[in-house]
Amino acid sequence: MKIGIIGAGNIGGNLTRRLTALGHEVAVANSRGPHTLTALAEETGATPVAAADAAKGARVVVVTVPLKAVPDLPDGFLDGAAEGVAVIDTGNYYPQRDGRIADIEDGLPESRWTERQIGHPVIKAFNGTYAQDILDRGRPQGTPGRQALPVAGDDPAAKRTVRDLIDELGFDTVDSGGLGDSWRQQPGTPVYGDRGDVDAIVKALAEASPERTAEWRA
Repeated sequence: MKIGIIGAGNIGGNLTRRLTALGHEVAVANSRGPHTLTALAEETGATPVAAADAAKGARVVVVTVPLKAVPDLPDGFLDGAAEGVAVIDTGNYYPQRDGRIADIEDGLPESRWTERQIGHPVIKAFNGTYAQDILDRGRPQGTPGRQALPVAGDDPAAKRTVRDLIDELGFDTVDSGGLGDSWRQQPGTPVYGDRGDVDAIVKALAEASPERTAEWRA
């Protein structure tokens, strides 16, 4: 499958490593240009591209950049993607890094804000996952205690695509509802950073409160 990854930090880099190892055709971009991705490309076989070209022909596009950088993504960067492309948002709002985003401070789910910025539905996944776990903790389907990741989104087909891809990476998934419910997996919630199995993730999601802790407010 053709996959575009925009952002080559810890999450984006390790997804590039795992997805290429699984045989997917990966194009990877960052804000500094393809020439800065030579080492990652040589390591993985991924194709380094400009951010404007990362989604061309892709069935899945991963947006894994700081929230403050989302409005700076190239206009129309999804125009050349495959029909029905699933867009994964891995982002989190950290006001100390991103500055104050009024809509999020007022309660808009982070991924809903991102969706509005890019003008395309997103699936929220990997946002509370430790980057190293992507490399180290994948297990075959049916393994007892297999780590599970919450996945939120409004498009059932796109969500299915993302959940299948996560399964291929070696993790179970829990459908955490529509994007309006994705606050349940934002920073400061019980599920954030939880390495538990399906039962543990279901429990953590149910225990979430819509009130953001002071730590995560600007």
